[in-house]
Amino acid sequence: MASIPRVVVYHAEGCHLCERALAQVRAFRDELDFELEEVAIDGDEDLEARYRELIPVVEIEGEQVFTYYVHEQAFRRRLGAAQTQLDEASL
Repeated sequence: MASIPRVVVYHAEGCHLCERALAQVRAFRDELDFELEEVAIDGDEDLEARYRELIPVVEIEGEQVFTYYVHEQAFRRRLGAAQTQLDEASL
């Protein structure tokens, strides 16, 4: 059985770029197979310090792949590469 890549989106309330990125990634999830975690950084000092100037931040399998904007074709390529790595690791 294949492993499913994990995508994390760090976002904050009132961030229009975050809303756009979340909508895009959610739409991709309807078509592509991945686990999505949405992490609000609001009120968490560590997350605020790490991500506030970069949000939205999208990670695939723990690797930061996008800040500010999500590029569809690049997202598809990165997700496919992550899936390949997971598949090869499970052999």
